[in-house]
Amino acid sequence: MDLLALADFNLVARHGGFGRAARAAGRPKATLSRRVSELESSLDLRLFERGTRTLKLTQEGRALFERTGALLAELDETAAAIASGGDKPRGRLRVSAPLLFSQTAMGKLAAAFALRYPEVRLEVTTEDRAVDMIEEGYDLVIRVNPDPDETLVGRILMRDRLVVVASPDLSRPARDLAVPTVVRGVSDLTSVWDVKSSSGNSRITTDPVLRLSSIVMVRDAVRAGVGAARLPVSLVSHDLAAGKLVHWGDVDGPEIVLWTLYPSRRLLSARVSAFLDFLKEAFPSGTPEELAAFID
Repeated sequence: MDLLALADFNLVARHGGFGRAARAAGRPKATLSRRVSELESSLDLRLFERGTRTLKLTQEGRALFERTGALLAELDETAAAIASGGDKPRGRLRVSAPLLFSQTAMGKLAAAFALRYPEVRLEVTTEDRAVDMIEEGYDLVIRVNPDPDETLVGRILMRDRLVVVASPDLSRPARDLAVPTVVRGVSDLTSVWDVKSSSGNSRITTDPVLRLSSIVMVRDAVRAGVGAARLPVSLVSHDLAAGKLVHWGDVDGPEIVLWTLYPSRRLLSARVSAFLDFLKEAFPSGTPEELAAFID
């Protein structure tokens, strides 16, 4: 495949037309049109649907653009780094991170990273869904207990655990009596919590009196004394130390593990490597206490 023709195809696809691409690159429109036509002939595929005034990617063209655009950008970055005599992080870095981690830590982390690496344009999207890194153009994602994925590699960022907490004003009822609780979302239908404590294992029967969409909202409601809740220890460690909340025990369940993930079939760019090293510096041991340090 002609790499220069592929680059011209990406230029036209990115700008949405031969004319706009020609003006942006200072190249003849006819040259770009010819190079794209040659690429289509070599692939035996139509990459654009050409109308009188419109140019639209075909399904095959869109797939080619999505899969080669990032690779060409990395080639440009590598060439620029070699030409400048170093591998300095630069360019756009797109990161997807879960809601709670973003609310508690990502703002401070992003600001510190931007100050250290001013030539990197960091973009952070907050969402709990499992994004498609390749299709949606992310360089790195942070996920909680992700499902195995052969197309991705990564490393553990930190570990956390769920604890049952309540306001000191809320007494833990006797066995078999229901406890007023605050839960996250309408999908949490668990009626009994298995809890571990220094006095042994026990079960808490729940009576959800509030359902909220955010873990931070759940914590605030628990602070107000509405009910007990299962919350990450990193989020409530300051309140436990100050006596604003009391610890009823640890949730008997799987550990919370945050991973940083990136595509295995691409060489890590300087900006991704820099961000991974930056996160490791911020969380050297990966403990809940390190995350709690970011929470006001």
